[in-house]
Amino acid sequence: MALRGRQWWKLVGLAGVVGVAATGAVAVRAERKRRGYTPDEVRSVLHERYAQATAAHDSAGEVPLTEIPATAVTRLRRALRRLLRRR
Repeated sequence: MALRGRQWWKLVGLAGVVGVAATGAVAVRAERKRRGYTPDEVRSVLHERYAQATAAHDSAGEVPLTEIPATAVTRLRRALRRLLRRR
């Protein structure tokens, strides 16, 4: 049985709907996984990756990471975020 006229377009439309639903499911799963991390966990993973990349580039051992003090603008942003969350 060959597909004709409307049958063909119905099949194409159904495939499109299934594709959109599958993409949405993947996006939701990725978002849930991403939101599961705290900012400190994300920061520590990024620091580890940076240290590994720098060490690999320099062919040396581990690179010690130093704490960078927060600027006044960063402290102000954090305070504003905390205030806005309380609302």
